[in-house]
Amino acid sequence: MTLRIDISGISGPPSERLRFAASPLAELTAMLHVLAEPGHHPQLAGWAGEVWVGLRPELAERLREADFLWRSSQADFLIPARPRPTLAEELDDVDRLDDEMYVTAALVTTCGSSRVHFGSPSPLSDRTAREWALDLAQARGARQEAFAERLLADPAAVRTWVRDTLEQCADAFFDAAWTGVAVRLATDLRLKNDLLKRQGIGAALASVSGAVALAPDGDCIIVDKLQDKTTAAHGTGVTFIPSVFGRPHLVAVQAPGWHPVVQYPVAEPSPSAEPVPLETVTLRLEALAHPVRLRLLRTLARGPHTTGELAHVWDLTPPEVSRHLAVLRRAGLLTARRHGRYVRHTLNLPDLTALGTDLLAAVLR
Repeated sequence: MTLRIDISGISGPPSERLRFAASPLAELTAMLHVLAEPGHHPQLAGWAGEVWVGLRPELAERLREADFLWRSSQADFLIPARPRPTLAEELDDVDRLDDEMYVTAALVTTCGSSRVHFGSPSPLSDRTAREWALDLAQARGARQEAFAERLLADPAAVRTWVRDTLEQCADAFFDAAWTGVAVRLATDLRLKNDLLKRQGIGAALASVSGAVALAPDGDCIIVDKLQDKTTAAHGTGVTFIPSVFGRPHLVAVQAPGWHPVVQYPVAEPSPSAEPVPLETVTLRLEALAHPVRLRLLRTLARGPHTTGELAHVWDLTPPEVSRHLAVLRRAGLLTARRHGRYVRHTLNLPDLTALGTDLLAAVLR
């Protein structure tokens, strides 16, 4: 399962195919997501608690009223393809979007799924499309339905309200946090742009995350996420935005009509493990889904065993045991070592122990 971003239509140097830049608006959006879903970010739970305590009641209510714009996914207009130096400039760019693009992006998050598409006819002008959008929002909850009704009835008023809410967030907590965050982002950007200039696209992407890579033919960026989608970058290339508050998420804007953007978490100050590929997580879950293999693992958890010993313990034939052991080895859950005449199989306990964490990271990515 991957997101593939086609960059074959863009010629020129690497800097025209990839852009690395910091975005105040995207980082504010990441902060708002932390406030809405602190369980995704245990390392920031203390920060989130302090912010909530310090918020004026009116602003706190505003954030709850519109949190679906950044809770489960982020509205595309909150992750800009052309980052600006200041939040005000980026909000001005959002104001320049036509109502069609803005409303469509807001409805996707309000209705709760990036698989929802509002094309032609538009919910702003077509009654059937409008009713469908409201039905989807209603299924998500009363607040989503009320927001969708307001948005479709008076887009200009809602857009003004959202901008005012974001500006209040800047005064309340973002400006203070951004001062320190900007330094870390600038450090990361120097590294990325230097790699892009000196070693090319592949090296720059490899430094973003183990979940991002350049395809062997060099014409496609592959993002290892729980998605099966393909999009294309056109004249503006692909924008990569670093985030301090975004960890562990790898956010991708890839909806039709929007320039591809990837918001990635900057590296932690201390070394951290590379993300486990989705294919590996899937192989391990499939390997554990069979009751016979679970029984074999139970025995192997007590120490190394040969195929014959496992067959005897569980009253199985050696060929049957060998087939199951092969599945477990392909999943990286076993190692095999020869000791004289015998091959002993050993449980890879660290990777088995980490499977829950790896699965959660894959889902949140």
